[in-house]
Amino acid sequence: MPSFTALLAFALVSLGMVLTPGPNMVYLISRSIGQGRGAGLISLGGVAAGFVVYMLCAAFGITALVFAVPYAYDALRLAGAAYLLWLAWQAVRSGGRSPFQVQRLPADRPRKLFAMGLLTNLLNPKIAMLYLSLLPQFIDPAQGSVLGQSLALGFTQIAVSVTVNAMIAIAAGSIAAFLAAKPFWMRVQRWLMGTMLAGFALKMALEARR
Repeated sequence: MPSFTALLAFALVSLGMVLTPGPNMVYLISRSIGQGRGAGLISLGGVAAGFVVYMLCAAFGITALVFAVPYAYDALRLAGAAYLLWLAWQAVRSGGRSPFQVQRLPADRPRKLFAMGLLTNLLNPKIAMLYLSLLPQFIDPAQGSVLGQSLALGFTQIAVSVTVNAMIAIAAGSIAAFLAAKPFWMRVQRWLMGTMLAGFALKMALEARR
């Protein structure tokens, strides 16, 4: 097991990560406001499952092998960028809806909500790179099994991320009534979110492999 100091330091780093806006946060907020807190929390389950997948891959060294294969990283990066651009288009197209807008449409079923949360996380290659770059810095072979330490640190990050994102999803749901009564801010949110998603997509697509 890693030392208490290493766990605490990694938890603080993880907290800083989850508080930084990104595709996962945008998706969870949009689900919570559009379909309610329950939908946001189910979507969060999918996001958490994505963290588990990447964490296990990093812990067992599979992720390093994947990124060693030519074009594997680029394929995942471009797929993620294309997905975010599609979300951005849905927000800004004529007749489109803001991800923060309450949509009077049949809610997606739990299975689809979970799958979309999982997909949103898995199509973000920076998560995998994050595990590869951060985990080794907090592992001390003198503390015992490297695999055990990797799993402990990984689950620490997941616990922090799920806790913070759950609070965000719950708070986001309360914004729906305000937005419904303020058409101007609804338009602002629609274009703001479309711009942010497009920005994430372009950054991901143009970012050189590190």
